[in-house]
Amino acid sequence: MPAGAMPAAAGAPLLERLRAQPKLPLIVGAAALVAVAAAFMLWSRAPDYKVLYTNVSDRDGGAIIASLAQMNVPYKFAEGGSAILIAGDKVPEVRLKLAAQGLPKGGGVGFELMDNQKFGTSQFAEQVNYQRGLEGELARSIESIGTVESARVHLALPKPSLFVREQKKPSASVVLSLHRGRGIDEGQVSAIVHMISSSVPELDPKSVTVVDQRGNLLSTANAGARGLDVSQLKYAQEIEQGYIRRIEAILQPILGASNVRAQVAADIDFSVVERTEEKFAPNQDPRNAAVRSQQSSESAQLGATPPGGVPGALSNQPPVNPGAPIIAPRPANAPANGATPPGAATTTTATTSTAPGGPSSSRKDTTTNYELDRSIRHVQQGAGGIKRLSVAVVVNHLPGADGKARALTPAEVEQIRNLVKEAMGYSQERGDSLNVLNSAFARDGQDEPQAEVPLWKDPANIELARSIGLYLLLGVLALFAWFAVFRPLLRKHLAPPPAAAPEPAPASAAIDAEDEAGAAHLSALQREAERRQADLDYVQQTAEQDPRLVATLIKHWMNP
Repeated sequence: MPAGAMPAAAGAPLLERLRAQPKLPLIVGAAALVAVAAAFMLWSRAPDYKVLYTNVSDRDGGAIIASLAQMNVPYKFAEGGSAILIAGDKVPEVRLKLAAQGLPKGGGVGFELMDNQKFGTSQFAEQVNYQRGLEGELARSIESIGTVESARVHLALPKPSLFVREQKKPSASVVLSLHRGRGIDEGQVSAIVHMISSSVPELDPKSVTVVDQRGNLLSTANAGARGLDVSQLKYAQEIEQGYIRRIEAILQPILGASNVRAQVAADIDFSVVERTEEKFAPNQDPRNAAVRSQQSSESAQLGATPPGGVPGALSNQPPVNPGAPIIAPRPANAPANGATPPGAATTTTATTSTAPGGPSSSRKDTTTNYELDRSIRHVQQGAGGIKRLSVAVVVNHLPGADGKARALTPAEVEQIRNLVKEAMGYSQERGDSLNVLNSAFARDGQDEPQAEVPLWKDPANIELARSIGLYLLLGVLALFAWFAVFRPLLRKHLAPPPAAAPEPAPASAAIDAEDEAGAAHLSALQREAERRQADLDYVQQTAEQDPRLVATLIKHWMNP
């Protein structure tokens, strides 16, 4: 038998079975087509995997994968195993469930290092463990802030010294990894700095450096030198927004919500002033003044030497009396520099007379101290006072009786000005300024009515048409593959062979037909001849339809 006849003989029973059941190929083809369509639908509905966690430690990664397996959540890894991916619609739910289990725990360690201290640990090892634990606890506290994804804290704790000159202050550095698309403001950075400085003894807030994952310096040592305080800026913004809301709230019911705009600039005084004043009133009338103390002295002299000298008018005149009680010669108890003490009045009276027994003189001094008018004023002014307000209000043109926009009259503008003054608490002594402008607002695309978009230009309809077109194209390709490729092949290989014409029985067979044994043998020979004739017809038909196949088969026979 030729070598190429064996495959044909082995495949003959299969072909006979397929010829016996002509509907079986159609059923197989339809099932294959349905399987392809189902596979395509499943592929199109495959979940969109998104990142669950990135840059997790090996321990946290194993715990997360074990939890995902318990929750029957499919997962896969990114390239290199740097991220764990799950279905995008399940990311928030899975994160909440893992957070309830305390995952991921993070690679940092805290004060649990101090729980397993070995016997005989040196003081240096204890200090290192304490520093590591403190750094881990601070990092965990910082990571509790919503915008911070991870944090690392580095502390530089110098050794204590007995000498004051050799003592060094500790310092700290913080590296923050923020969530994607999130930012951290100056107030949060200041809170992190003060938290770390409060957790480490003798740590100055200026010695704490905060850096983000991009290398940007978030804290500066001279932040306080700029004179900017986040709380003060927020307070000023709150004051301005409060005045804006008050002004718009009183004008919007009259003018409309979209017809008035207001802006306020507030000059806030954040200085804390403490002042003490002491004032003295001018001299008062002694008759109405309160007397603090009064002192009098009187002296007399008898038998004194008579006055002598050159006779003349000057030596015979008595001393002149004082012109005013306050301005008088220095009394006996006056200060050594000749000045009169404040609130003191001195009266001096000198009398000289000549008696029969000889000359005599007498002197009387009176010193009166009055209460002085004195006032002491202690004033402490708190921070946050408004020094000045600048308000600008723009009012749109209002619709008139004919439906067209019209400008406001001066009376209406003045009425609006008065309302704004009352709402802002206008104070001319404070130097407030107010400007009210009536002008037509510029219309943008949002205010104008949008034209109706045709159905064929609607983006939603375009996207829907694309999806439907994709499925229709796949269906047309499947039908084309069935009718143009699969169906002709099945008809070609599964077509029944043409019926062989019956051969005339030979004369010897007709003679031996009377014998029963000979008839059976003749029937077997006839069936074998029919089978061979059918094979010859099939080979002939195949050679006519596909001569290349026949040539290849003959070539194979010639070159075994």
